[in-house]
Amino acid sequence: MTPLDGHRVAVLGGMAERPLARYLAALGAELGGPVEGASFVIDDIGLEGLGDVAIPAGAVHVSVTTFGSGGPRSGWKGGEFVASAMGGALRVTGEPDRPPVKEAGEACIFHADMVAASGAMAAHYARGTHGQGQHVDVSVQQVAFSRNFNGILCWQFDRRKLARVGGALAYGKATVRAIWKLADGWCFHSLMTGRLGAPANQALSDWMDEAGVPNPLHGTDWLTYNRSTLPAETRAIWEAAIAAFFASRTKAEIASEGLRRGINACVANEPADVLADRHLAARGFFDPQTGLPKRFASIREGAAVAAAPAIHTGARPGPLSGVKVLDFAWALVGAISTKTLGDLGAEIVKIESRTRPDLARLDVQVAASKPGNWDDKPWFAHLNTSKRSLSLNMKKPEARELIDPLIDWADVVVENFSPGTMKKLGLDYDTLAARNPGIVMVSGSVFGQTGPLAQEWGVDGTGGALSGRTFLTGYPDGDPVIPGAVPYGDVIVPYVMAGGVAAALQHRRETGRGCHIDASMYEICVQQMRDTLIAARRGEHPQRLGNADPRVFFQDVFPAAGEDRWVAISLAGAEDRARLEAITGTDVAAWTAARSDHAIVAQLQAHGIACGVVQDSEDMIDNDPQLAGRGALVTLDHPLLGPFGHIATPLRFSRDAFRPFRAPGMGEHAHAIARDLCGLTDARIAELDAAGVFE
Repeated sequence: MTPLDGHRVAVLGGMAERPLARYLAALGAELGGPVEGASFVIDDIGLEGLGDVAIPAGAVHVSVTTFGSGGPRSGWKGGEFVASAMGGALRVTGEPDRPPVKEAGEACIFHADMVAASGAMAAHYARGTHGQGQHVDVSVQQVAFSRNFNGILCWQFDRRKLARVGGALAYGKATVRAIWKLADGWCFHSLMTGRLGAPANQALSDWMDEAGVPNPLHGTDWLTYNRSTLPAETRAIWEAAIAAFFASRTKAEIASEGLRRGINACVANEPADVLADRHLAARGFFDPQTGLPKRFASIREGAAVAAAPAIHTGARPGPLSGVKVLDFAWALVGAISTKTLGDLGAEIVKIESRTRPDLARLDVQVAASKPGNWDDKPWFAHLNTSKRSLSLNMKKPEARELIDPLIDWADVVVENFSPGTMKKLGLDYDTLAARNPGIVMVSGSVFGQTGPLAQEWGVDGTGGALSGRTFLTGYPDGDPVIPGAVPYGDVIVPYVMAGGVAAALQHRRETGRGCHIDASMYEICVQQMRDTLIAARRGEHPQRLGNADPRVFFQDVFPAAGEDRWVAISLAGAEDRARLEAITGTDVAAWTAARSDHAIVAQLQAHGIACGVVQDSEDMIDNDPQLAGRGALVTLDHPLLGPFGHIATPLRFSRDAFRPFRAPGMGEHAHAIARDLCGLTDARIAELDAAGVFE
């Protein structure tokens, strides 16, 4: 299914080889040709750089620039490295005793292009509603900032800053090691909280016991384990034992015996490993002509229906106003997918349960949150704006009295459970489509719905490790580090999903056909690593390069005055180097070390040199006029946490501006949804309540 068949994309600036262009082409759009008559126009120059170019009134025009169109810094020089610095990703990537190091590839630009893709498709759907085109504006800096939700909430609530932790993950109060040296390489593994991680954690402990190595994990009750509250001294003992165990294993053992045991560990692949991956081959992910990735998500078209569903109108503002979404999603991928749809105007009914609460309702990351309270977690609040909550015990047969009418009501169903879970619940696509033929279903998972690894369990770091992102992030003389230090696949996949949903809804208007969208985190992370796959196909063996980039003349971080203060400088060519050294002399580091980071950047930007402060959360939240002007945080009043800045969906629409509302409490809207959307009487609602259906 290619929902953009018949649409043409005019390309301005350097967008022809960008991920956004490839995404639109993968949906069937034709790339190239004049602006006149184009259905979409994409650029990387912004409104200020258009000059005399006239955008057709009916076109969806998408700009993706370092700082966005408009604002005091829209004219600053930038690119991937500067955006990573100013957006907070660079600050937290790397070892604590070394300078910050960039993620492999153009990670921030890829993220921004996927955000732009979701915005383009939302505007495309809105055009189908009102017939008007509009401008969609994306700032790479703001997109990078939006990924740093752990750091944002730690600063907001505890005035605490996250630091570089190398091969670990920082979860607010806890730092959990995730990259481990093997006998012949590295692997990714982390101990996850509670029921989510219990089977994998137990499998690792059992393997350590059988190998006869010291095992302080033995006898742990993994159902009660919480990564946020485990004492640091206990974690240090555990991690030393795990490190010794992994050092005695090989990559082949992790990929075979580790996989068989389900220990939630995977090899940190090199690009050549990715090209040879049997799972990707089985899913037909690579184009047979080029040998490179050919899609961002797999779409299976549904059967034609007698008449296309009517165009909804909704009371809320935004390009997706009137769209109705039944949300079975949880954790990050699902939460951000439906947050994006909801923020853009869709009506979201979130199905959740006190018997299996969302992970974001569990982790105690800041002092304002307490264990056992489902509603006081700012992490959940950040990730779940613009939704209503229906708490439901799906094991109760009476739950179908609510689920079935909601399936009839919905345009879209979103889920990110392990493949096969929805089928066990009687909620797989074929079953849903039999009841509601025009339904659009989107499923997000680590490996996708098919293929030899489909049933394997994984997390964000799995996609990063298998795709080559992890292996290629770090300094050449050191171990790999966690790319971006925060989840990446978890925040990219939702925009691919949201974009697919909007495109599919417009396609449904035109054809009457729904569809099932299958989004794989692994595949999307591999898309981000496309350039390294090209190099591997040439017979090269890409390695970690620190802050260098083969596409850039020169770039690196330099120390500024103060503790752990840095600036990122990127030079396009010899002329840039000459301009820089005319200001700094030949010893750039000595010049920067004697000056304030913000003063350095202001001076160098004034001379046309791409430069950015390696910003922390305080810099971005309290002192960045560009982010403030773009509304990167929107203040919403939370009933337990009070008013605080929530991460805004990082899109600007010139016509269909949107307005999010706060995240729900557990089951906050259960009775209202049962009555208003499911048609149940107050008496029946009371009976279901007494029977524990609304748990």
